[in-house]
Amino acid sequence: MLITEVSPADDPLGAQLLALQHASYAVEAELIGDDRIPPLHESLDDLRGQPLSWLVARIEGDRLAGAVAWEETPAEVDINRLIVHPDVLRRGIGRSLVKEVMARAGERRIVVSTGRDNVPARALYERLGFGARGEREVIPGLWITQYGFPAAL
Repeated sequence: MLITEVSPADDPLGAQLLALQHASYAVEAELIGDDRIPPLHESLDDLRGQPLSWLVARIEGDRLAGAVAWEETPAEVDINRLIVHPDVLRRGIGRSLVKEVMARAGERRIVVSTGRDNVPARALYERLGFGARGEREVIPGLWITQYGFPAAL
């Protein structure tokens, strides 16, 4: 697996990232029983308009297998999205991407949110040492669980 920095402004990468994002969030929508996840409905212009830094994971040569995007300040890194192609779930791609962001964060705290009923994502963050910080209803009936690292913060 090769992890590299990218920009969704690059063609054709932006369209590939959008397709990956839609496929990945469709899986989460099924897991949580709700398809109102905002990134599931983003357009390419919406995706490119987000102030995010991106890493992608490629396998089998140049196959786009996953990506992670985040925002950062001097004190905090906020993982905004973690997407993995449905064909390669549970192969360590998401874990590798999150670990790379963790390494880049240094001593800064890291925060991330996922669907409250997304058991695989929650288990991933918990195995990596993230601690649950609470739940929040982002849209009526759509709940997320917020996590922080280190867990004690």
